[in-house]
Amino acid sequence: MDKFWEAVNQQLAELRSAKSADDVLRILNHERNPYGDPSMASNADGFFAGSGGDGGVYDALSEAGWRVIRWEAQYFFSMVSPAGDSITYIEGDIFRGTHRAGGDR
Repeated sequence: MDKFWEAVNQQLAELRSAKSADDVLRILNHERNPYGDPSMASNADGFFAGSGGDGGVYDALSEAGWRVIRWEAQYFFSMVSPAGDSITYIEGDIFRGTHRAGGDR
């Protein structure tokens, strides 16, 4: 396994115990991007580079006790944490809180 997928698998392992949005954003912050280039980041609060791999953000957070509060597609959803805060996942981008497609929160 190459270093990219090792980094993604490490992030997924950490997400399985994430209890808050702060945890998720610490795990998926731009500096930990497995591509090694934090400057490629969008205006999102975090980024998950492992889409298309064996695991994903939804599965890992579900294991950690998060629940879905909005589901548009497997590439666009919002989840609430055991702590009561939330994140939105849009095609790998991670936003704190609920977020709509098109940029408004």
